[in-house]
Amino acid sequence: MDFLNPVINGFAVVLEPTNLLYCLIGVVIGMLIGVLPGLGPAATIAILLPLTYNVEPVTAIIMLAGIFYGAQYGGTITSVLLKLPGEASSVVTVFDGYQMAKQGKAGTALGLASIGSFVGGTAAIIGLTFLAPIVASFALDFGPAEYSALALLGILLVATISNGSKTKALIAAALGLLLATVGRDIFTGESRFTFGSLELADGIDFVPIAMGVFGLGEILYNLEERHRAAKAPSKVTNVWPSRADLKQASGAIGRGSVLGFFLGILPGGGATIASMASYAMEKKRAKQPERFGKGAPEGVAGPETANNAAATSSFIPLLTLGIPANATMALMFGALLIQGVTPGPQLVEEHPDLFWGVVNSMYIGNILLLIMSLPLVGLFVKILRVRAAILAPVTALITLLGAYTINNSMFDVTLVVVFGIIGYLMKKFGFEPGPLVLAFVLGSLLESSLRRSLLVFGGDPTGFFGRPISATLLIVFVLVAVFPGIRTVLAKRKPSAPGVPAPEQIKEKV
Repeated sequence: MDFLNPVINGFAVVLEPTNLLYCLIGVVIGMLIGVLPGLGPAATIAILLPLTYNVEPVTAIIMLAGIFYGAQYGGTITSVLLKLPGEASSVVTVFDGYQMAKQGKAGTALGLASIGSFVGGTAAIIGLTFLAPIVASFALDFGPAEYSALALLGILLVATISNGSKTKALIAAALGLLLATVGRDIFTGESRFTFGSLELADGIDFVPIAMGVFGLGEILYNLEERHRAAKAPSKVTNVWPSRADLKQASGAIGRGSVLGFFLGILPGGGATIASMASYAMEKKRAKQPERFGKGAPEGVAGPETANNAAATSSFIPLLTLGIPANATMALMFGALLIQGVTPGPQLVEEHPDLFWGVVNSMYIGNILLLIMSLPLVGLFVKILRVRAAILAPVTALITLLGAYTINNSMFDVTLVVVFGIIGYLMKKFGFEPGPLVLAFVLGSLLESSLRRSLLVFGGDPTGFFGRPISATLLIVFVLVAVFPGIRTVLAKRKPSAPGVPAPEQIKEKV
């Protein structure tokens, strides 16, 4: 009963009218962003961060969480109807979803995707409900040494497992760590990398970096890309799948739920990797793999289930350990810090209303998405026809106005523009911005924990190996560091399965 009381209280928090309204707003915005190619949930959350300043922490995080998992739903619609994935995690849905639409089964494909998304998301929330408190109680034993090793491992995992060049990801992470050191030294009070600027004396705020790199940078990059115009959408009929279709897809939905849940927990995993892995698994298990790419229901249901399950389970390391699993979770981390809440093992005990309110809001959000996803298809297709030349300037203006309202400072606006240019150049030259933001967020934790640990150990770095948890984490760190080299050798010996896109291909398509 002691466990159930905070869970029940969490539902009471969610059912407050204000929180319900912001949950609805979040999932609707998420669906819209999922439909629009290029912007993505990370950029949207970055742009909307200033709006969360004047609302309660629980309300703000409920809305931002809704944007994240709502975007997974929205990306499916254009993947099926227009062969135009709105999200990277929806790329593999194009292969069979669009073929089903060409065969007059667009409604069936969208119905399977919605059902799979709901089942995967709900299964992951149940897993989150039971697993997160266990992880948090285990993490209460963490001290400065353990947090140092965990932060270091988190940065390396995201840098090495992320899409694209690993070398470029490590460079981006190093830049993020450098930016985290700007300002006064927390131990000595000495100024570092401020170049005499009083504005930089207290360091660089997270919000201008996030709004610049993800918000303005994405806008500039997408303008240059000039996404192709939308084709005429397929007609949507017979939205509810037949019993045969449901039977054929049920196994893929079940497997996608489990696979997505565990891949979402891993740093660097997330929805994109989960959808790719699910598609590969379903194709490998199929008795007739040649059906895939020609309208196989499992090719839609599996990946869509997995990406929603992964989007939800990625909250576990964020809320329980204070370690973001991906770039979007890094922004959620920053949003919590802005609200004066530090994610980590103490969150469940110190802010149970926020923890259980956010977790339980996902149940409500998934139900809202299931109800709204299909009736609003026509509206979303019309939104796609808005020209980028109109949408981009409006979004950029909102971003800059939001940056100014943080502190009523033109210096913050200047920072957003500077980091927007940096974000644009990073995308243009193949540098993922996620590792930069993640390393910046974890940089302060890494530095303070590392220096406190060394003070405790008398300056002896071998002290980290005298504590079981930190020693284990550092061993995992070493294994992860050498894993890419081993994987490269194995990849040369065993070619990729046909029909499953490489991460580089996903980057090119989205």
